[in-house]
Amino acid sequence: MRKILIIGAGKSSSYLIKYLLDKSNAENLHVTIGDLNVENAKKLIGNHENVSVIHLDVFNTESRTEAIKDANIVVSMLPARFHIEAAKDCIAYKKHMVTASYVSKEMQDLNEDAKANNLVFMNEIGVDPGIDHMSAMQVIDRIRDNGGKMILFESFTGGLVAPESDNNLWNYKFTWNPRNVVTAGQGGAAKFLQENQFKYIPYNRLFRRTEFLEIDDYGRFEAYANRDSLKYQHVYGLDYVKTLYRGTMRRVGFSRAWNVFVQLGMTDDSYTIDDSENMSYRDFINAFLPYSPTDSVELKFRHALKIDQDDIVWDKFLELDMFSSKKMVTLKKATPAQILQKILMDSWTLDENDKDMIVMYHKFGYELNGEQHQIDATMVAIGEDQTYTAMAKTVGLPVAIATLAILNGKIKTPGVQIPITKEVYNPILEELKDYGIAFSEKEVEYLGYNPLNI
Repeated sequence: MRKILIIGAGKSSSYLIKYLLDKSNAENLHVTIGDLNVENAKKLIGNHENVSVIHLDVFNTESRTEAIKDANIVVSMLPARFHIEAAKDCIAYKKHMVTASYVSKEMQDLNEDAKANNLVFMNEIGVDPGIDHMSAMQVIDRIRDNGGKMILFESFTGGLVAPESDNNLWNYKFTWNPRNVVTAGQGGAAKFLQENQFKYIPYNRLFRRTEFLEIDDYGRFEAYANRDSLKYQHVYGLDYVKTLYRGTMRRVGFSRAWNVFVQLGMTDDSYTIDDSENMSYRDFINAFLPYSPTDSVELKFRHALKIDQDDIVWDKFLELDMFSSKKMVTLKKATPAQILQKILMDSWTLDENDKDMIVMYHKFGYELNGEQHQIDATMVAIGEDQTYTAMAKTVGLPVAIATLAILNGKIKTPGVQIPITKEVYNPILEELKDYGIAFSEKEVEYLGYNPLNI
């Protein structure tokens, strides 16, 4: 049998494993899942005959190399920083490799070796990055093939709670890594291109400069800018576009409220709070407010942020129970961001029956025969449950489809790469439609970046 090694059986692996096992008899596959926690993997495989689970520590050279030598292709679902040791082994033992992660410098450095050994090292083949690349390039290439010239590209993605599980005032719950949500936008100003001008949004203004988007049947959303919208400008062949903007989607009103945490400094991850383990939530909030012998923490909070007591934003903070004097932080030497994450997880952790949702929105502006046009493309995916989530579906299925396509020789261009060629994106996007992951396109009036067209 042809052997596939999957390293890591975390939250995004459920659909990946299911897809490959469902295809295993017809495609003559044996799947080996290597993980530090074998119980996680065993929950996903049932009694299937074409799968085995092994204990695998990616930092244990002997067990790692033994598992990789025995495989025909390796899928790493580990965090990005852990891929490289497995990748070096794949070069050494001439194995193809697939990851959903951004291409690191260390991974890119293996490009020539991968090409020399005729190996496909496919990366960024999840949802964002992944489905965003493929769906964008399919439309961009189609516009170019028809003689059009791209002048605007905007792309937005959000991991949100599904409408049927949306039952808090923030219209948000953690559907992925909470830490990434708390520290989002930090590390430098957001950079993008607007009507041929470079624009920058510093972190302290990021959540007050939002775009508004409408998706049929799902209502209104807002989006704040990603840190570097120009990262893929050359890769997508968009060197001469007037506008290039990438952002993260939330429900309208989230960013205004989140900005309060930013302004107070509660998202800071650069220092620790003294005696944090003995703090109540109320103590933590008060640590960022001026001293007053008479005013309550609530009053000082509202005054500092200029929030009226009848403002819906105030209700959002009350809903989090963050002024509680009974709930304790309990974290030793914690940063403000870590403490805020703990407070939010009390309210924003998905309940057992909750479902998540992935939303994606692309805007393509182009010139054709002297006229300006625009295509808007949207995609919505809803999870089934806490195992088969929308996030796992949109990450795991592209990884799985690409893995089988490489194994079957349908994707054969060697080297370290991302899914931006027709050879890769056309068959994968077509098969994703069978699983309900499809884009809806519509022609709209081109207004440029300014919707008022002033």
